[in-house]
Amino acid sequence: MHQSVNYVSDLYKSRRRKSLTVTELIIYCHIVTGGSNHTNDRNRWAFSFNVCDLRSITVKCEGWSYITFHLKDGTALPAIHFHQGGSTAFLDSLRKSKFKKDPYTTTLGGFSKVTNYLFDAFRAPELECHQRPAEEVADLLGELIPGLEINQQEEPGFEVITRVSLDLGPRPEVQRRGPVTMEEWAKYQDSEGRITNVPHLKDLILKGGLCHALRREAWKFLLCYFPWNSTHEERKLLQKRKTDEYFRMKLQWKSVSEEQERRNSRLRDYRSLIEKDVNRTDRNNKFYEGLDNPGLILLHDILMTYCMYDFDLGYVQGMSDLLSPILFVMENEVDAFWCFVSFMDEVHENFEEQMQGMKTQLIQLSTLLRLLDLAFWNYLEAQDSGHLYFCFRWLLIRFKRELHFQDVLRLWEVMWTRLPCQNFHLLVCCAILDSEKQKIMDRKYGFNEILKHINELSMKLDIEEILSKSEAICMQIKNCKDLPHSVSEILGLNTVTEPSAALETSEYGILESPQTSPRSTHRQDHVVSNEEADSSQLTTVMLSLF
Repeated sequence: MHQSVNYVSDLYKSRRRKSLTVTELIIYCHIVTGGSNHTNDRNRWAFSFNVCDLRSITVKCEGWSYITFHLKDGTALPAIHFHQGGSTAFLDSLRKSKFKKDPYTTTLGGFSKVTNYLFDAFRAPELECHQRPAEEVADLLGELIPGLEINQQEEPGFEVITRVSLDLGPRPEVQRRGPVTMEEWAKYQDSEGRITNVPHLKDLILKGGLCHALRREAWKFLLCYFPWNSTHEERKLLQKRKTDEYFRMKLQWKSVSEEQERRNSRLRDYRSLIEKDVNRTDRNNKFYEGLDNPGLILLHDILMTYCMYDFDLGYVQGMSDLLSPILFVMENEVDAFWCFVSFMDEVHENFEEQMQGMKTQLIQLSTLLRLLDLAFWNYLEAQDSGHLYFCFRWLLIRFKRELHFQDVLRLWEVMWTRLPCQNFHLLVCCAILDSEKQKIMDRKYGFNEILKHINELSMKLDIEEILSKSEAICMQIKNCKDLPHSVSEILGLNTVTEPSAALETSEYGILESPQTSPRSTHRQDHVVSNEEADSSQLTTVMLSLF
């Protein structure tokens, strides 16, 4: 006798107890047997359980789909069968229902909107603690991450179910090699200057970076200023054209009179902010030290010209940090500008008013961290740190303030190869956290201590060790069978899952946000899922790095 469900999914929130959200899931199973409609049996077939007791949800397909709830004590509740379909709609209702609404993900707004209906199922009882008021969390973040301003505005979350508890297998050993030399680089050029066997050359750069003497030329290719298949002559023509274009834009702001600027508040504000930031960017570097340094003048002029190139974005604090290493390597105003434009195309959304790029990256990082070490992620959640705001500066300016200047050059050129996967910088975050997690948990660091500890890692990180571990993590994930589709999307792995197969024998657990496509250029329209598009306006978050 098969059981069919005509009435399912009565979802509700219970009252808060001692500041902890306790959520119960009530499933009413209306049983249909032999064509008779037993409406009076509704209460007899109803069952309920506390989400704290839930271990997983299994969805199977054997001609029709059915769902089973598994509790921590090993109990498997009666299966809910969907003979006439509807299992997908049922799971959608789980996605859309806000089972768990903890204060910091709600009131701190747009970054880590990973509302999690199985949150309590993975929070060990001994880790449960009184959650801090949103105002206190915001104040502490502001103290420990200087300049971080958080608009405490509520917005609805969005979520997608994913699988958990996968066996990732052993993590392979990765050996680094020495940097690519001038002689090695020359071997990859034909007689007319075209770069040959680009994938293999990029792999060498991934494994060892570039010698400094080579960076001025190689970075132009890595940053897409020069096409890999261009000849010497084609590159000369390109540089001439780009030089003319640059100085036309530069002339636009140079020719604005003081009287005109008084009537242009945006340009005036851009100039003021640029002048402040330039005077405190990498002043301990010989290229920028001292008064009236030519490097500072070039830094200022390039940033002002970028405002003409992209007046909608203009200048935002942190952009000078991204330009400084590029100008240091190029030692040329025009080349540095166009390489900077390419880098900004990649990270443009980080600096937009609604900072969609930052929000997406923090959610993606949370997804990867849960896959790699669920216990550590649960610990961070228990300490009000699951939002991963302590990684904000890492992501915004690509570790520029966490590493020594020369190590920044090494990391960036490796990331610009786009190898060994998409969003490799997120695995760099995971590698750093992997090295620090034991100390954080063994010493029972709380919210304050976690933020303080992460901030104090600045200038203490070993770039070669980090890159080796990051690549090893990537290889470990690639070798994993049944990798969640969301993770494959984040890392750009070639894993295709048929929609119908997604419901076959899957273990479901925590929630994550839908992913958006990586930005290839900030001029392109941003494509989001319907669920994300329905979210209210994102919280504006600004980071002053000084």
